[in-house]
Amino acid sequence: MFSLYSIISSSISSISVVEWVINMRFVLEYGFMWFSVFIFYWKEEDMTNSYIALDLETTGLEARLEKITEIAALRVVDGRVEERFVTLVNPMRQLGERIRELTGITDDMVKDAPVIGDIIGDVVRFCGNLPLLGHNILFDYAFLKRAAVNSGLDFEREGIDTLGICRLFMPADVKRNLTCACSFYEVSQSTAHRAQADAEAAHGLYQAMMARHGREHPEAFAAKPLIYKAKREQPPTKRQKEYLHDLLKCHKIDITVQIDAMSRGEVSRMIDNIISQYGRMTRRISGEQKD
Repeated sequence: MFSLYSIISSSISSISVVEWVINMRFVLEYGFMWFSVFIFYWKEEDMTNSYIALDLETTGLEARLEKITEIAALRVVDGRVEERFVTLVNPMRQLGERIRELTGITDDMVKDAPVIGDIIGDVVRFCGNLPLLGHNILFDYAFLKRAAVNSGLDFEREGIDTLGICRLFMPADVKRNLTCACSFYEVSQSTAHRAQADAEAAHGLYQAMMARHGREHPEAFAAKPLIYKAKREQPPTKRQKEYLHDLLKCHKIDITVQIDAMSRGEVSRMIDNIISQYGRMTRRISGEQKD
């Protein structure tokens, strides 16, 4: 078996030293070039370029208490949008004035839309196993996770938070909300606070940030597990619903939520809040004495 020493000695004896040095220099430069290419693509693998760009519109900020009014999910493969899933959702309650002004979504727009329980399976299937991407993605994930759990579906996913990436690279004196971030990275954005427009904007923002920062900081663009714990909500009991109905009637309170669409916990909290503010029933309602 030939040793490295014998090979080098043989090479030197057959060609001039100058030629040998030139050849070795070529080998080293060629090898370094391919090594650099390998390192670049190895780093690129840390970055996520296929994902579901997601945005929801909701009746409020707390997933435990509020409901979804609109869903937009864009399936992105190798940086390009391949398919879209966009729908309004009936929250089974009236929309507050602030939400109507912010989103432009009205009660008439959602009254004939599907309820979340009827479409959450379609949403989960559309997302597949791709990571979820969005601006403050845990907010959107929390609402979908609760809906999935309530329908007996598994929805454990990884995610990419464009808001978190903005905090890494944008100046501290610049706001990091979606509109300001898109302006900073020169990403066009159409109507804000509508699900599809915001999902498109988050996708464009991510691509712009990855193009600018990805080569030096690929780890910032890797998907990470999304952590949100949700328990399956139970429907209210018949006795709960009757008591709430009578309590509302007794105190002449109008609510914007359909009682049948509420969970057991929601009904219980509403009863407690009414009693705390108005007191218990002191007269007969529905043929029963309430104390």
